[in-house]
Amino acid sequence: MFVKHGMNSGFSSLASSAVLRRQQFLIRSLKGYSVSDNIRMEAVKCLSGGASLEANAESVLRTITPSLDPTRHKGQAGKIAVIGGCREYTGAPYFAAISALKIGADLSHVFCTEGAATVIKSYSPELIVHPILEESYNISGVNDEGKRDISKKILSEFDKWMERFDCLVVGPGLGRDPFLLECVSKIMTRARQSNVPIVVDGDGLFLVTNSIELVSGYRLAVLTPNVNEYKRLVQKVLGCDVNDQNTHGELLSLSKQIGGVTILRKGKFDLISDGEKVQSVSIYGSPRRCGGQGDILSGSVAVFLSWARQCNSAAERESTISRTNPTVLGCIAGSALLRKAAALAFEHKKRSTLTTDIIEHLGQRYTLLS
Repeated sequence: MFVKHGMNSGFSSLASSAVLRRQQFLIRSLKGYSVSDNIRMEAVKCLSGGASLEANAESVLRTITPSLDPTRHKGQAGKIAVIGGCREYTGAPYFAAISALKIGADLSHVFCTEGAATVIKSYSPELIVHPILEESYNISGVNDEGKRDISKKILSEFDKWMERFDCLVVGPGLGRDPFLLECVSKIMTRARQSNVPIVVDGDGLFLVTNSIELVSGYRLAVLTPNVNEYKRLVQKVLGCDVNDQNTHGELLSLSKQIGGVTILRKGKFDLISDGEKVQSVSIYGSPRRCGGQGDILSGSVAVFLSWARQCNSAAERESTISRTNPTVLGCIAGSALLRKAAALAFEHKKRSTLTTDIIEHLGQRYTLLS
C-alpha cells in the first residue's frame, strides 16, 4: 500500500540500518534482481538528508499495465501526442514518442514545425507527424493580425485531434521561440479545458515556469524537472533557493503552491509528490548520463499515466492502487522502467551507451517484469 509522507515509530529501526540496506538494494538492482509483488514498501534514508518512502515500483508496473487482449481494438492501449520539435531539435520529440510506442501505446503523434517534420518522419515510419507549428523566423514579414490568424489556424488544426489523445507530452525539442511558445500555451489551455493529462518536460518547463497559471491547480498535470529546471521552479514559485536539507518538505510545498500538480524531481533518485505525499524511486540505473533520457521518461510517464487512469475505474484492481493519484502512479512506473532499461543498456554498452540503446531495452526490461 502507499503511505503518506512521514516516518512513524515502526520505521525508526529501518532508518538506522539504511546505509547497509541501501548498498544491498543497489547490488541487487545491478544484478537485475526482481522484487516480488508481495514485498511491501521499504523506508529508506535519502542521500539529501530527508526521509522518504520507497515506492513498490514493480508492483505498480504490474498492476496498472493492461493485459494484451485480442478483443481490444487499436487505440485502447493508449494514444499519446508529443508537442515539440523545431529546426534545431528533432531528437527529443522522437525519443519521447517512440518510447511511448515501445512501452505499449498503440499510437504516437508528434506535433512540430515544418522544418522538423521531415527529419522526425525519417527516424521512424511508426510515428504520426503533424507539421503544424510555426516559428517567428518563418513569419517575420507577417503583421500582428496575420500572426493571430496563423495562431488560430494552428489551434484549430490541433483541436481536430484533441479528443483522441489520452495524454500530451509538452516540451521535448520545443525550443524557446516566442511565437511558438505562445501557440503551445493555447494548446495547453485547450487540453486543460478538455481534461487531457499533460506531462511537461524540457522547454515546456521553461514555458510553465514563466506562466505558472498554465498548470496551476490542474491535477492532471505532471512536471518533470531536472536539477536546474527544479531550481528555477523553486525560485519562481517559492521565492527562495533550493534547500537540500529539507528536500521532501520543499517538494511538498512546491506542489501544493502550484495547486496539487504532480512533480517528478529527477536526480540520483527520483522524488515524486502531488502535494499530499512524497514517493521515492531509487532503483539503480546507469552512470552514463547521455542526453535524451529525460525524453524517454516523459513519454513513459504519459503512457503509464493513461493506463493508471484506466486502472482507477476497474473494480477488480487492488484498492490501494485505485485510490492513488494516477499521475503519481504514472511517474513511479515511468521512472522505474527507465532506470532498469538504462541499467541493462549499460551492462551491454558500458561507456558507449546512447539513448537509442536504452530505448531498445525498454521492451526487454518490461518483459522481465511481466
